[in-house]
Amino acid sequence: MIFAESENVELKSEVTSDICKEIIAFANTHGGIIYVGVTDGGVPAGVANADETMLRISNMVRDSIKPDVTMFVRYEKIDAGGKDIIAVTIQRGVDRPYYLASKGLRPSGVYVRSGTSADPASDTAIRRMIKETDGDSFEAARSLAQDLTFKSAAAEFERHGVGFDQPKMKTLGIVTQDGLYSNLGLLLSDQCPATIKAATFSGVDQRFFQDRREFDGSLFSQMNDLYDYLELRNRTKASFDGLYRIDKKDYPEEAVREAMMNCLVHRDYSYSASTLVSVYDDRIEFVSIGGLPSGVEMDDIMLGFSVCRNPKLAAVFYRLKLIEAYGTGIPKIMRVYEGSGLKPVIETTSNAFKITLPNRNAAALAAKVQTGEEEAVIGYIREHGSITRKETDALLNVSQTTSSRILRRMAENGLIRHEGAGRRTRYILK
Repeated sequence: MIFAESENVELKSEVTSDICKEIIAFANTHGGIIYVGVTDGGVPAGVANADETMLRISNMVRDSIKPDVTMFVRYEKIDAGGKDIIAVTIQRGVDRPYYLASKGLRPSGVYVRSGTSADPASDTAIRRMIKETDGDSFEAARSLAQDLTFKSAAAEFERHGVGFDQPKMKTLGIVTQDGLYSNLGLLLSDQCPATIKAATFSGVDQRFFQDRREFDGSLFSQMNDLYDYLELRNRTKASFDGLYRIDKKDYPEEAVREAMMNCLVHRDYSYSASTLVSVYDDRIEFVSIGGLPSGVEMDDIMLGFSVCRNPKLAAVFYRLKLIEAYGTGIPKIMRVYEGSGLKPVIETTSNAFKITLPNRNAAALAAKVQTGEEEAVIGYIREHGSITRKETDALLNVSQTTSSRILRRMAENGLIRHEGAGRRTRYILK
């Protein structure tokens, strides 16, 4: 029999306390086998007393690992070239994460198998294991806070003509079958701990901010406050097509609404961090906590596929006609920008989801300025026959770097061409 360490095989020449880390790592990952009495090089060294060694390992597992993993661990004595070795077979447990009782449910106590080693699990990995094995989502679990009020929620339900009595709250999952408020109830209550932080900046970065707000209370209250905040900053620009005036907002109202609802309905409320909304001169960014659900890719989202992280919360918003069918939000955002030459940007990490909406009027203004610069240069060439870089500086009242960039761009676009070289370079119409 050949022994070699791998992702699901660990070799131990003797029993040490570290064996519990290896068992935890296998139970938290995909299972595996630990061969005791085999050196790291794969040579069977054997154990002095196999039965006593198996009993020792069994006692260590029972006393040192929580929750109880003993039902997923099996021991077997194997004869390897006349030497007794022990095969400890570990199955993937159903109560993950398993951890060292002395360390607790934190990275120093929780281990996962990574290649041929047992490594401490990250906080994110620990949360993910809890969610995978818990069975109940955050919104369905009992709220630790039970002294809740629902003024904003009651007003929102009344506005949409939907009842908000005790039976209705139980049907929606706001109240559990035991008559206690769930975390869904906590989110819709006036005492909701989650918040939204919104800020408006001058320019296209965060060096200078104009305004900063934090919205708290019921998710319904935060929804209405954030919409009012963004509506004030969604300016309308007027243009004319002949005698007809055309008004266009910076951002399509439907796109703003869908991005806002995505932040409210799909964020991971088991984290305490706030949702972030940032308004710049050229864009709005919506950043919510919680990446894509396990098994879902970005391509799935763009096609309208949806795995809702908070199905009960989504059902409440759907019942109040605040959202439409699941999975339609992102495709709708992309659709309302069609024909504008701009495209919203969707980005995701393991812990966050970001939607960036471009400012339509800012892009149009930038395009208009560019066209105006080109028209001025072309007009000068038509009048004078040619233009130099220095003459472009004076004509457009810009720096040498800027005028060089404009002339180079026009040449690349086939509008002009240059003659001569160095200081004698002049540009003429192509």
